[in-house]
Amino acid sequence: MIDFSAISDEMRALLESVPLPDVALVNQRLTTPPALDDIESAVRDALAHVRFPSGRVAVGVGSRGIARIPDFVRAVVSELRAHGATPFVVPSMGSHGASNAEGQARVLAHLGITEESVGAPVVATMETVRVGTTSAGVDVFVDAEAYAADAIVVINRVKLHTSFRGPIESGPTKMLAIGLGNGDGARSVHAPGWPTMHENVPAAARVVLETGKVAFALAILENADELPYRVEALEPSDLIEREEALLAEVRAGFPRLPFDEIDVLVVDRVGKNISGTGADPNVTGRFPSRHISGLPIVTRLVYLGLTSGAEGNGNGVGLADVVTAELATAYRPSATYLNALTTTAAENSRLPMVMPTDALAVAAAIKMVPGVEPANVRLVRILDTLHVARFIASRAAVRDLEVRGTADFEVLSPFAPLSFERLALLET
Repeated sequence: MIDFSAISDEMRALLESVPLPDVALVNQRLTTPPALDDIESAVRDALAHVRFPSGRVAVGVGSRGIARIPDFVRAVVSELRAHGATPFVVPSMGSHGASNAEGQARVLAHLGITEESVGAPVVATMETVRVGTTSAGVDVFVDAEAYAADAIVVINRVKLHTSFRGPIESGPTKMLAIGLGNGDGARSVHAPGWPTMHENVPAAARVVLETGKVAFALAILENADELPYRVEALEPSDLIEREEALLAEVRAGFPRLPFDEIDVLVVDRVGKNISGTGADPNVTGRFPSRHISGLPIVTRLVYLGLTSGAEGNGNGVGLADVVTAELATAYRPSATYLNALTTTAAENSRLPMVMPTDALAVAAAIKMVPGVEPANVRLVRILDTLHVARFIASRAAVRDLEVRGTADFEVLSPFAPLSFERLALLET
């Protein structure tokens, strides 16, 4: 076993000599819709026009850490029961959760979704039914328990995808195409590669819709604070078309870090429950596919920890330059490699340079920024890519914002030595 906490005395002395920049807490003022107060009422209103199914209804829920997701699931379950149905929850997360039923159920439990919390049993299986093939020859699968039910409902957030661009990216359509198909569905739709994903996802979803099993989908839109501000019920007849309109709305208001270039970006925590690639490339600028790019340009990227909700799946850590021993120890090859084999993105699963501590990881990243003195390094630190309104920034990074004059921000604290207390960014 590799001892990730051990480095040579020479290396430790070299890195401990690297001065870390003073930093301040910065708040980015983002114009964004207010969050929903009453999830139950919002869901009830959204479902007012749908045709409710009867009998056993499978409610598909994914692996992402959607704000207040247990409330949404509980509200949908309650409405289905009120209309005479018997709902149960099925994990709809492709090959996540180590691609086994127990792991997927644990992922939902990490998100707060249990029979006790949502009022319906969680029925997890990796068994699937092949329900058809797209015109491009992609086989489409559906979870066997869900397909055996009288109807299917899926709940998902509409969001930009991390590895491809198209009119449909991440949302209910992708859940129907991939998530609901468990490992078989994920492998099948991903197999042709990222260049055709924008076509294969909606095509596969249409095959599922044509089975007549899908009653409706619940689409959640989040504001710049990653809180739900709107929820909309999508009916099968125009589900994909409506989601296209919702994605356009999400794209226009997507919250990003207010930088074009960052020398060192530090992310406190990464994991599959935060983003499919651990940290959202739409925030970090580090994309796993050459078919997509964007700002900011980050010279060195540091990941400090892996969330417990990731179940050891370190997919995406290969996009970083430096990680900590803590992260490397939590990294489970069995879960991570399966994700890479499913998505065909081998680079995502690679383990970067490992440093024993947070401080040494950041020092290593600073040391590897060419042509920039440590005192002038533009360092930015975020809690995770779901939270970008508040961040830590060095003097040089703040100066960059002031010179560019394109961001509305305020410095909330005096500049002080960089602290490595985790989750400090949540403090007000």
